[in-house]
Amino acid sequence: MTVPEKYGLGRIKVTAITGDEVEMAAQLTGSGFSVSGCSGGGGVSSEGGGGVGLSCGEGPAATINDHMSLKVVKIHDATAVLRIEPAG
Repeated sequence: MTVPEKYGLGRIKVTAITGDEVEMAAQLTGSGFSVSGCSGGGGVSSEGGGGVGLSCGEGPAATINDHMSLKVVKIHDATAVLRIEPAG
């Protein structure tokens, strides 16, 4: 999925959906990266080449680069509902 450039990320790709987490990868388009949240479980890893990996479970939204809110609304089998919106 493509997000607005101001979020500091390129296209976000879902790489895996497990029973309780959604794993994603994205290229960084800005000079840095920050994330807070993913209270449903999760973490961040370097993907090399200016990319980042992120895994989040259902729960409160994560704030990415102080501009984007990403929430895993629901995980069901091999599908997930994500909500991406401006951080507020």
